[in-house]
Amino acid sequence: MIGNLKPLELLLIIAVIFLLFGAKKLPDMARSLGKSARILKSEAKAMKQDGQAEDAAAATVADQAPQQAAAPRTIQASPGDVTSARPVGEPNRTTQG
Repeated sequence: MIGNLKPLELLLIIAVIFLLFGAKKLPDMARSLGKSARILKSEAKAMKQDGQAEDAAAATVADQAPQQAAAPRTIQASPGDVTSARPVGEPNRTTQG
């Protein structure tokens, strides 16, 4: 889509953006966008590392005796937030019949 735009059209779009937001706000907007991108990248990296750690922990737990009770799972409001975490009720896996 951007390949179809001519230089004059791109210049017109940039001019409209400057008129709408003003030259003073654009650097602040770019800075906040950069901060958001860094936060997103670090959170994705942390989630990936947590997933690898959980996989490794699951492998070691599977190797251990099955008599040990697993820690209750919790729901967190946001990654790293332990103050609002609450336990998740696991359904009983009993069969009837």
